[in-house]
Amino acid sequence: MEETTTATTPLITNDAVVLGILIVILAIIFKTSSSERTVFKKFYSVVPSLLLCYLIPSLLNSLNIISGETSALYGMASRYLLPASLVLFTISLDLKEIWKLRHKAGLMFITGTVGIIIGGPLAILIVSTFAPDIVGGAGPDAVWRGLTTIAGSWIGGGANQLAMYEVFQPSPNLFSAVIAVDVIVANIWMAVLLYGAGRSEKIDAFFKADSSAVNELKDKIERYRKSIMRVPTMPDLMLIAGIGFGLTGVAHFFADIIAPWIAENAPYLEQFSLTSGFFWLVVLATTFGMLLSTTKARNLEGAGASRIASIFLYILVATIGMQMDVTAIVSQPGLFLVGIIWISIHMLVLFIVGKLVKAPFFFLAVGSQANVGGAASAPIVAAAFHPALAPVGVLLAILGYAVGTYGAYISGILMQMVAPQ
Repeated sequence: MEETTTATTPLITNDAVVLGILIVILAIIFKTSSSERTVFKKFYSVVPSLLLCYLIPSLLNSLNIISGETSALYGMASRYLLPASLVLFTISLDLKEIWKLRHKAGLMFITGTVGIIIGGPLAILIVSTFAPDIVGGAGPDAVWRGLTTIAGSWIGGGANQLAMYEVFQPSPNLFSAVIAVDVIVANIWMAVLLYGAGRSEKIDAFFKADSSAVNELKDKIERYRKSIMRVPTMPDLMLIAGIGFGLTGVAHFFADIIAPWIAENAPYLEQFSLTSGFFWLVVLATTFGMLLSTTKARNLEGAGASRIASIFLYILVATIGMQMDVTAIVSQPGLFLVGIIWISIHMLVLFIVGKLVKAPFFFLAVGSQANVGGAASAPIVAAAFHPALAPVGVLLAILGYAVGTYGAYISGILMQMVAPQ
């Protein structure tokens, strides 16, 4: 029987074709964003590449070329690729190396995390005093649900953000709006940190900080990074895939047991999403990765574990974009005020603690960016102080991936408690 094309039927309905289109789009974005050509450098200095990874699939969806509503790609990516990426991102976490960063580096990272966790609820409280409609809403359109995805992004990264999207289920339109807030506010903050990096000596003088610990880190981190980097072999790549998807399968197995058991025996915990199978899937995958990081498996980072995880993650990002209405990006401008207040609270907490403990600005900047920007931009900020320090940003960002799901979940619950009903 021949299919009749209607206004609601997308031009392309074959998921194999759609997946090919999405991955080609990602390849073009990453290729051009790393280009040395002036035109691309200028373009990506204005338009963040991450935003394009959401926006272009969203445009294709809005133009009815593809459809996130009828495609099964998001379900595949969120259930298989996301937990695998969480395992692979956290597998290289080295608690001993984090400890070697000295107390002030860890303290500033944790301070940044706490600033994000409490900043969201406080921003909602502040805005609700004069414009409750901006932070109100009900059901999937409740603004706090969308803001939890920002908490996931600003503590961990894209994987944690998408985990919060699945756990708290904001509407696609709301998610479109908060994505814009996330990317734009985070990039403004990164610009502030890079500006500060050029004046770090003056800021250190203000903090009365001793930056000798920063210099000690340069050689240690660089030697460690070089010691694990290698050209991946076929067994390396198959082992990475086996660990990522194998532990994803184990996480699914236990999530299918834990979530129904809680739903049956403690149904009141549903308000905390503890009856959600996906919540347990994400938590278990992250936990498995952290446990493996204490073994020799963490050396797989040298063979590209996190790069493979990033491929999985960005495929998921594109499938999320398929479900978004591009016009929603400007539908809630009031949310930008929430974002600015939120990042300001994060900044204030960091500066207060930094001043009290006399932390070098390097630790403040990288600790903050490891939260807000993740592994993509934390090394950029670290390298602004010295190229050899870029791995410090990566190391702290990996810690962000590990705690991002837990921290964002706590922040989400707090935002739910204070949001106008």
